[in-house]
Amino acid sequence: MSVANGFLPMTMEEVQKLGIQQLDFIYVTGDAYVDHPSFGHAIITRLLQAHGYHVGIISQPDWKREDSITILGTPRLGFLVSSGNMDSMVNHYYVSKKRREMDAYTPGGVVGKRPDHATVVYSNLIRKKYKNVPIIIGGIEASLRRMAHYDYWSDSFKRSILLDSQANLISYGMGEKSIIEIADALNHGIAVKDLSFVAGTVYKTNDISNLYDYELLPSYDEMLADKRLYAKSFQKQYENTDSFCGKTLVEPYANGLYIVQNIPQKPLSMQEMDDVYALPYQRTYHPSYALQGGVPAISEIKFSLTSNRGCFGGCNFCALTFHQGRTVQVRSHESIIEEAKQIAQDKDFKGYIHDVGGPTANFRQPSCQKQLNVGVCKHRQCLYPNPCPNLEVDHSDYLSLLRKLRMLPGIKKVFVRSGIRFDYLMLDKDDTFFKELVEHHISGQLKVAPEHICDAVLSRMGKPENAIYEAFTKKYYRLNQKMGKNQFLVPYLMSSHPGSTLKEAIALAEYLRDTGYMPEQVQDFYPTPSTMSTVMYYTKVDPVTMKSVYVCKNPHEKAMQRALIQYRNPKNYGLVREALKLAGREDLIGFDKKCLIKPRKIIGESMHKQDYQYRKKPQSKPVKKKKIRNVHKQVVKGH
Repeated sequence: MSVANGFLPMTMEEVQKLGIQQLDFIYVTGDAYVDHPSFGHAIITRLLQAHGYHVGIISQPDWKREDSITILGTPRLGFLVSSGNMDSMVNHYYVSKKRREMDAYTPGGVVGKRPDHATVVYSNLIRKKYKNVPIIIGGIEASLRRMAHYDYWSDSFKRSILLDSQANLISYGMGEKSIIEIADALNHGIAVKDLSFVAGTVYKTNDISNLYDYELLPSYDEMLADKRLYAKSFQKQYENTDSFCGKTLVEPYANGLYIVQNIPQKPLSMQEMDDVYALPYQRTYHPSYALQGGVPAISEIKFSLTSNRGCFGGCNFCALTFHQGRTVQVRSHESIIEEAKQIAQDKDFKGYIHDVGGPTANFRQPSCQKQLNVGVCKHRQCLYPNPCPNLEVDHSDYLSLLRKLRMLPGIKKVFVRSGIRFDYLMLDKDDTFFKELVEHHISGQLKVAPEHICDAVLSRMGKPENAIYEAFTKKYYRLNQKMGKNQFLVPYLMSSHPGSTLKEAIALAEYLRDTGYMPEQVQDFYPTPSTMSTVMYYTKVDPVTMKSVYVCKNPHEKAMQRALIQYRNPKNYGLVREALKLAGREDLIGFDKKCLIKPRKIIGESMHKQDYQYRKKPQSKPVKKKKIRNVHKQVVKGH
């Protein structure tokens, strides 16, 4: 099924041109329609199409108008609903909760084309018009809110999104296997209320007597009353994110209602991954968006290649464990090379593959063979706090893939811009990949994510100790020097993560002073649903140890921690000075080379600038001392 331009139908006119009497599924998304495998709606709709189902797309419906959801009629089997590639709240708001100025997933980058909590709003809009049509919600927003969760934007503890959305099912995770099983069951006449057996789904029920070998979690009301119970519940959920060893989870609610999470769907095999990426994507945005300037997000991924999914890195602030899982799944070289050849034929291609990677670029295999048979360890991370003895470190397959891509006709350069897990790289006794990475695959700078330099904070992040990053940087620059290259490292740094006090923030500032690096951007910790770090932020305890954790929640203190990382910026002077005084580190205010800032004799930024001009840059008409005194009086009075 496809319309004349190769895209799936978005209007009833296009449906009729295809000779379709009724669509099987209608996919409602908060994103613009981009038919590219980097977009979840493209994968799910093309997969359903490949299995013989008729699918239409309603992109960014006007949630203020009920008829916006009816433009394709009533689907035969159900509505599929997603907020889009991003959580709608993260899409809309900075961590400061101020509105973003641009939406890269909307034509022209225009903001305001989707509602807050888009999955809930769209689903309720559908349910108002279609009382009995099945609604299956999925995507990142639904997946990470599948059980009771902390909502940062309202600072509240919310129920499962399945209840607030009035949907019938959640297809969580990546969803390829579960959505086909759901579709086939509905197509064979099984009622949606009876779909309690599909892996990778969440459903609601009043009867759990037929369940066995399940984990009963604390009830929503109990967790609402006691945050520590939520921390314990989350740890249980975290231990059951694997399809091999995970159990069914049951979360009780009032009036005898239960939310039941089935075990995750099995990881895709290499052949299944290849099949997903071989579907007939148009690889760009729908042509109806051309007059609006297209969809900005396409520029980031149009000439990039996805080689893997899943991550065994286990960073506490990342939701990948809950969404894609810890088992790495890969595409074959042949599949990736075929896509690269397609990219090379694009009229806009200039010869540069922007990226070959995934959540972690240099993970091209499961961390150990055990995972393929019995799953990931429940109580052991692969890399933290120390590498597991069973960890298999091997870059040879990734290196071989990059070499093949470099040799393709029409390709000048192949870059690696996904995150490189530097601690995994440093464990490789063979330096061949590291050397070729530096020689061939870096576009001037390599982005890495140490996140912090204090081991106390790194331990809360689930990241390796700072000594490993130090060793990596030395080796990186040594290789660059040996090859006559002048390439830099761009470290991602995070402020205000649970466990970070002003003491640790100042230590990070001192590190930046000593290395001479001044980050242009700093990321405040963003408490998004279903991460270990977010649970720490909300409960103030570590779910693994149940020990107390310091959490920076005061906006002013958060501003000070962020300012310390950019202490050289004159705009941050006041915040840095205040932080140093509060921490008893006034030794860092002075003229010594170890000091972060210099003292100012006269309070106030405007006075400082004028006094500096008077002392250092005499004007043709000298400033009178009387005038300076008057300004000083104004500053003291607070004018």
